[in-house]
Amino acid sequence: MRRISNLLNPYRGLPKEIYVIFISRIVNSVGSFVMPLMTLILTQKIGLSKSEAGLYISLAGFLMMPVSILGGKLADTIGRKKLIMVFGFLGTLMYIICGFMKPTINMMYVIMAAGACHSISGPAYDALLADLTTPENRKGAYSLVYMGWNIGFAVGPIIGGFLFERHLPIVFIGDAATTIISLILVGIYVKETINLTKQDIEDEGRALEKREEGSVISVLLRRPILLYFALIIFGYNFVYSQWSFMLPMHASQNFKEMGPKYYGFIASFNGLIVMLFTPIVTKLTEKIKNIRCMFYGGILYAVGFGMLGLISTLPLFFVSAFIFTIGEIVLSINTSPFIANHTPISHRGRMNAVLPMILGLGYTLGPMGMGKALSYISIEQGWIILGGVVFVASLFMRGLEAYDEKTSIPAAENCS
Repeated sequence: MRRISNLLNPYRGLPKEIYVIFISRIVNSVGSFVMPLMTLILTQKIGLSKSEAGLYISLAGFLMMPVSILGGKLADTIGRKKLIMVFGFLGTLMYIICGFMKPTINMMYVIMAAGACHSISGPAYDALLADLTTPENRKGAYSLVYMGWNIGFAVGPIIGGFLFERHLPIVFIGDAATTIISLILVGIYVKETINLTKQDIEDEGRALEKREEGSVISVLLRRPILLYFALIIFGYNFVYSQWSFMLPMHASQNFKEMGPKYYGFIASFNGLIVMLFTPIVTKLTEKIKNIRCMFYGGILYAVGFGMLGLISTLPLFFVSAFIFTIGEIVLSINTSPFIANHTPISHRGRMNAVLPMILGLGYTLGPMGMGKALSYISIEQGWIILGGVVFVASLFMRGLEAYDEKTSIPAAENCS
């Protein structure tokens, strides 16, 4: 019992708003039906080819870039909570509209509009978490919120997988309904934090969080480690994007009509592993530097995704999912705290828009790139190539560690 209690220590004593956000993420992700099934909606319901589906998913990703920058600027000016509420409700309205549409290409355009609304509010969520925490409890807060999303995600894709074939409208309306509930929780119980950014930080141990003047580009140029970091994570995310693009196609290829359901089981298994192992991984890596943790996460990606090119049985698909999910945990609980610990309080919204735009290009270009590649190579060959890509990116992350030692503050050095 004492060991279990120790695993929960990082989650104790956090601001009450963090626990509310944790619950709201669970509710939201329980209804996360649309995005995990996006590839199958485009190919099996709308009737696009693999290449066309990859192109549209990538175009949606490109749309997120300018709107995310807008969201970052608005988060630093008008406030975090206002942005989350307004654009969160607009995004859910778009999903409700999809629930009453026939599955044509017009549906994809409305889905893209919904994604744009959610992307505008995205930087505000990250800035809100950074405002409410310090380097001492930030790791636990981000870890808890990340785990909350995946607790719900352990259930959501299974429900979505069963609804997909005969009840597509409910996929959209159910997703919208749970998002509205989560927004109501935030609206009632989470305070606006924009006023906190007007106060400077006196703690010398948080020197990189002190207010600064100038544009976000000028701040980045004074902190080049964030640029190098984002470029490396780009490679990681290019590979991870295939989790929702190539993997459902691979499951359908291997398991025929059972493919969508099996993919739902694998996605839910991913959420279950996150729920069970996030506290364990957090504890095991608490004495290891952030950069080293992210190197290990990349290696786990290389093994987990690369082995998909060599296997064909369902049990081994779950083994692969276990390996890359552990890598996902390691990366997720270190990436956001690393960025927050290196970002001026005055630029949190904008930094959480610009940096995800760079590293998020991996998510955007991944489906388009591999959609084209699959016209010439098999899915199995694609996985092997992707394993090599993320392995190389991991080596670059390892090389960044020496640079990190020269620029990081103590709070950012450790994973805890």
